[in-house]
Amino acid sequence: MSRTLDLIHRLEENVSRALVGKPEVVRLAVVGLLARGPLLIEDLPGVGRTTLAAALPRSIGVGFQRSQFNSGMLPPDALGVSI
Repeated sequence: MSRTLDLIHRLEENVSRALVGKPEVVRLAVVGLLARGPLLIEDLPGVGRTTLAAALPRSIGVGFQRSQFNSGMLPPDALGVSI
């Protein structure tokens, strides 16, 4: 258990180097990753959403692709639909 906690703390520290001054945001993003849930990042422009979204997968060695949405989009717009 302590090895797992150590890895989680190292992940948080690594992401926090890219997103300085937002430890709570980093922790919540890591929790979302560990829970295998979707992560919707909402905030004002220019506060590091894309930085967080890129730093987290880079820290664990996986790929990163960004999807940008607006208020008029629906899930089929992103996922596609088969009729």
